[in-house]
Amino acid sequence: MKQQRIEIIYDFPQPVDKIFAWLGDHNNLGQIFAPFNVKRIKDGQEHINGVGSVRKLSAFPLLPVEETVTAFQLNQLIEYRVTSKLAPIKEHLGVMLFEPYNGGTRLRYTIYFKGAVPLLGPVVKLALQQGIKRGLGKLANMSL
Repeated sequence: MKQQRIEIIYDFPQPVDKIFAWLGDHNNLGQIFAPFNVKRIKDGQEHINGVGSVRKLSAFPLLPVEETVTAFQLNQLIEYRVTSKLAPIKEHLGVMLFEPYNGGTRLRYTIYFKGAVPLLGPVVKLALQQGIKRGLGKLANMSL
């Protein structure tokens, strides 16, 4: 299976600490990534949503997917991997880089993965790309 890559650069009017805190809180993500419900199911080691924390994404009729945070630097970086055994994707890595930009925040969001079965990767890529852009647009318009 071919590796898929999604790269989204999104600029927010809100400052880095606000965007990082909001996107870093697993329990917020369901508000912008509908139809997925997102819930933290395990706290992180040094920070509640930091390294070792696990979130579960679910949307009927899809199987739930668990993601585990593998790197966390406050107001700079969140890195995570899909850790579910039955996920429709494999070799997944998500990287969110945050930086100040024009008085707000620039988010560089990159996701790498392979589909678990042939032809699934491009379909998942398109759905993720559209859903993430739509969700980030919602966040940009929120008052945090």
